[in-house]
Amino acid sequence: MAAAPSSPLPRWAPTPSPSRPLWRWGGGTPDARNGTATGAGGTGWSLGRSFPWQRRPAVAGFDGGECVCVTVAAGTYGGQPVSILSGISGHAWLGEVLAIMGPSGCGKTTLLDTLAGRLGPGVNETGLILINGRREKLAFGTSAYVTQDNVLMSTMSVREAVYYSAQLQLPGTMPAAEKRAHADGVIREMGLGDAMDTRIGGRMTKGISGGQRKRLTICVEMLTRPRLLFLDEPTSGLDSAASYHVMSHIARVAAREGMTVVAAVHQPSGDVFDLFHNLCLLSHGRTVFFGAASEANQFFTQSGFPCPQLRNPSDHFLRTINKDFDEEIVESSKARRKTAAEAIDILTDAYQSPAYSEKTTNRIAEMKQIGGAPFRKREQASFSTKLFVLTRRSFVNMHRDIGYYWMRLGIYLGIGICLGTIFYQVGHSYSSIQSRCEVIMYTTALLTFMAIGGFPSFVEDVKVFRRERLSGHYGVAEFVISNTLSATPYLAVIAVIPGAMLYYLTGLTKGTDHFVYFVINLCMCTLLVESMMMIIAVIVPDFLMGIIVGAGVQGVMMLNGGFFRLPKELPKPVWKYPCYYISFHKYAVQGFYKNEFIGQTFPSDQLVEKNVTISGLQVLQEKLQVEMGYSKWVNIAILCGMMVVYRMMFFAIVKIAEEVRTKRRGMKWKWCK
Repeated sequence: MAAAPSSPLPRWAPTPSPSRPLWRWGGGTPDARNGTATGAGGTGWSLGRSFPWQRRPAVAGFDGGECVCVTVAAGTYGGQPVSILSGISGHAWLGEVLAIMGPSGCGKTTLLDTLAGRLGPGVNETGLILINGRREKLAFGTSAYVTQDNVLMSTMSVREAVYYSAQLQLPGTMPAAEKRAHADGVIREMGLGDAMDTRIGGRMTKGISGGQRKRLTICVEMLTRPRLLFLDEPTSGLDSAASYHVMSHIARVAAREGMTVVAAVHQPSGDVFDLFHNLCLLSHGRTVFFGAASEANQFFTQSGFPCPQLRNPSDHFLRTINKDFDEEIVESSKARRKTAAEAIDILTDAYQSPAYSEKTTNRIAEMKQIGGAPFRKREQASFSTKLFVLTRRSFVNMHRDIGYYWMRLGIYLGIGICLGTIFYQVGHSYSSIQSRCEVIMYTTALLTFMAIGGFPSFVEDVKVFRRERLSGHYGVAEFVISNTLSATPYLAVIAVIPGAMLYYLTGLTKGTDHFVYFVINLCMCTLLVESMMMIIAVIVPDFLMGIIVGAGVQGVMMLNGGFFRLPKELPKPVWKYPCYYISFHKYAVQGFYKNEFIGQTFPSDQLVEKNVTISGLQVLQEKLQVEMGYSKWVNIAILCGMMVVYRMMFFAIVKIAEEVRTKRRGMKWKWCK
């Protein structure tokens, strides 16, 4: 295995240990123990021991090289795809930090997403990305991605967030005390020791600062000491001192543990810039420079754009290649000052010269010859452990988030008092038949409709689920089951307490069995609506749009529930077949009707026929047109089945989306033309 040529590094640069094992807990691979930061091992856009990628520009440059191109579909029908990245080549090595820099909108995050396999729908990529000289899928434990947005559970403390994540990510064979000790160590390494018991905070409560959130996000992803670490804007929200300490710690860990770090950085300070081993400088999707960070200053000077004394080199680079404000001219050593667009063309042409581009090309060619053991998925916690941890975390989150259930409980209590006093003791007169129907329909419609009140909190949970799912912490099944288990007790409480108040104030049919059925039916309705909102949350992640869509769907179902329009009077196309039969209100309302009227007798309408009584069965069959071919418990079973179907639909949508993304990535690898 050929040794990689050494590059001039800052004198303080961390030196990796060739003898330190890569994996601290199981799952190690032989090649993880032999590499050094400048020695054997490389990756093309490759991951692990070395990590190279290559994209060939549309104009001149690389003969016979594979490339990765990224385009996005045009906004108008028939339009040409818009190129986001083109002409980019590079590599990342074991134990080193590669910085991707450039002005806003230059494609830093897109490049990072491409390398990590996280491009979204509608974005096309072509080319070749290698891991240790081979194309390989990134499995759990081999890579971690710190996103630009800090997606965390706001109700958790710093300690709890890291502890729960450690229980999900670290092997089940690892003792709990050792997991806690490791989590505490990672927290302190990121300077969060004083904030361990402070809650993260969110839209309703104040918590830790934005910089501390960023450090906490890095903590969570570094728990397993991944072989490849992607960082998107790791210094955003941090002051200069915190930025330096965080990045220097990451650089030390990379050298010590044999990690390859690729970071998209917006504008680092001078001290932070000195921590980078290699630099990829982009401007509008084109490579301006790639090579050792210490050589960038010389490259700009030779191209006619020297960095003034006492100026941060990274500030100078970004100012020179930012053409968003092209009316301002950039400094040049030439007689005529140039615009940023002209500077970009000059620098790009200079980089394409053999003196610079061939270095990258040769390194990538060398990396393609490297062999090594393939990555293996690292050991994780068992399914039962993940399920227990997720259920416990979700239960605590729901308990602390006032917007999840407690505010809804208060509203339900208020509605129960209002409804109970307005329909107080409806009695058994003929008019009470209509009153009972109104109480039942209002309960079914409004109390289930109010389930959308917890949608914003659930959307936040889905965001956390998406992040942790992409990182491979757990599967969809664990999330669906744990959410159901943790939500059921709260839904039972908000069904029993307001339901009891409403039931006995209005004077509905007496009897424990009737009340138990009423509560179970109400609880199943709320569970079913929450299951439906799960589907909406994964399809429409914006909570405001999700509430509107959820309200619209429930409104349509409510119209077909058999109260506002009797079943036989519904138009058969669409509204009765199939809308009436897929509306959960049909089965809930008819179950409530059967529970209320079977066994009852009422006086008839005295204006029509005096001294005659009508049975509850007659009311159900003739007045309400209820289907009497099955018992009220079958209605409960149907509601339960619909709830399960909705949860399975959520599971299927997420899994199908993942499969489509995987297949799409496999089909999009083509040669650039």
